[in-house]
Amino acid sequence: MDLQNNTALQDQELQKMKQRVLNGELIGKEEALWLAEQPLSKLSKAADEIRRHFCGNGFDICTIINGKSGRCSEDCKYCAQSAFYHTGAEEYPLLSTEEITEQAKYNDDRGVLRYSIVTSGKRLSDREVDRMCESIRDIKEKTGIAVCVSFGLLNEEQYRRLKEAGAERVHNNLESSRAYFPQVCTTHTFDDKIAAIKAARAAGMSVCSGGIMGLGETMEDRIDMVLTIRELGVRSIPVNMLNPIPGTPYEHNRRLTGDDMRRIVAVFRFLVPDASIRLAGGRGLLPDKGRACFCSGANAAISGDMLTTAGITIEQDMKLLEELGYEPRLWDK
Repeated sequence: MDLQNNTALQDQELQKMKQRVLNGELIGKEEALWLAEQPLSKLSKAADEIRRHFCGNGFDICTIINGKSGRCSEDCKYCAQSAFYHTGAEEYPLLSTEEITEQAKYNDDRGVLRYSIVTSGKRLSDREVDRMCESIRDIKEKTGIAVCVSFGLLNEEQYRRLKEAGAERVHNNLESSRAYFPQVCTTHTFDDKIAAIKAARAAGMSVCSGGIMGLGETMEDRIDMVLTIRELGVRSIPVNMLNPIPGTPYEHNRRLTGDDMRRIVAVFRFLVPDASIRLAGGRGLLPDKGRACFCSGANAAISGDMLTTAGITIEQDMKLLEELGYEPRLWDK
């Protein structure tokens, strides 16, 4: 009887917390930690109700192109492109404007609304930024697709040039919490990330920032990361699941399960109720390709191939969205 009463009280508390979020209140860290311990099915259902209330049936689907690969100077322990590790990842300099625009057209023709150009390295040089501006202008002239850029730790002036060329959004993942970040990377800092995000904001661009789950972090680290993202005003949050790459320090990390990912996105939805919570790298490792997460609070995804690993085809994803009652829509808060 005591166990039944306790369960009933937990259910009541979960419903109260959901209602507070629906009423516009922001919950804090301790409440989020409590949520992370609740029964998954009930937590997921409540998170999905919050998603429907704030975001409706819109689904922000994007694709990425690896615009510059390998030989990265940074020692991020998860990354196949770091020069510190021997992973066999492909290496090449910046792609040509023709190659980048061709892929943008391919995605635009298939109903993708946002296209992100991602480059390896700590940051692009001024000369490389100029080349990317040329590519972005070409994309905007020849397609209707929105452009996102992930060019490392740029400054405000560089972001302004990219914005003038036609880029609307900057991607820059925090990767983990401030406390755990030094375990992930030592060649740049958490504050370097924050500075780049603030520079993009100052340049008038929207920001996409999230992290990788399964680096060895705790649930508290994940929650701290999202709270920082919330403080920065970011409303597009990629949730990557680590794909342990042979040759990297994390090659033997335990792979997260589908239930792990459902729980994570559900807690994130409570913390940032009006966000685009985006399943990103590692989604292809999930047996259902993320379907359960899209019923647990997630409402966005990266489609197609990732940077160094295979993803899920645009056609497969469009079919899945239709089955779940979603509609492709840009989410630009």
